[in-house]
Amino acid sequence: MPKHPALDLFAEPLPDAPALPPAIAGADDLATLRERAAACRACPLWRDATQTVFGEGARRAKLMFVGEQPGDREDLAGKPFVGPAGQLLDRALDEAGIDREATYVTNAVKHFKFVRRGKIRLHQKPGRVEIQACRPWLTREMELVEPDLVVALGATAAQALLGRAVTIGRERGRVQEAGDRRVMVTVHPSFLLRLPDEDSKQAEYRRFVDDLRRAAKAAA
Repeated sequence: MPKHPALDLFAEPLPDAPALPPAIAGADDLATLRERAAACRACPLWRDATQTVFGEGARRAKLMFVGEQPGDREDLAGKPFVGPAGQLLDRALDEAGIDREATYVTNAVKHFKFVRRGKIRLHQKPGRVEIQACRPWLTREMELVEPDLVVALGATAAQALLGRAVTIGRERGRVQEAGDRRVMVTVHPSFLLRLPDEDSKQAEYRRFVDDLRRAAKAAA
């Protein structure tokens, strides 16, 4: 079986989430929050990214999915989970009997972090600074959506939601409390795309679908 991804860049827990800035706390709906997030300059990522990629989905979703950050496709489109990982997520949601349109999908970090290699933009894992800078936006998204369960897709999302280092293999599939939110941790779909052989991909994909079914049941 493949080794599960772990949060290896953040040995120390994140500091407590600060009080929401007035511009964020005063956003009474997702449209206003999205508009204000487009002008965010809280970390340097905005300089190279095409745009802020905000969350989207149902206003009162029972399930909220939080990924790591937008990728190249998402950065260009301005929408979360529209690239290869998003397509895999859509397929898994469908198999799990979950309507994506009834969920809310977002990322812990709202700008694409990358390095250039010629014409290619290679994904870079967000650091503590970027995660902490985006936490107020994510916090307010959760307050406005009021999901019954938040699913952390991968270690970066789990770090942002739980405020501490997370080993996916140890905490996967378990519903736990994070403040006034219920959180379940699973893998990010991009993890499945990186697996080296077809047998591992199929086995881990089935586990991922099972996690989604468990999340749907917990949120029902």
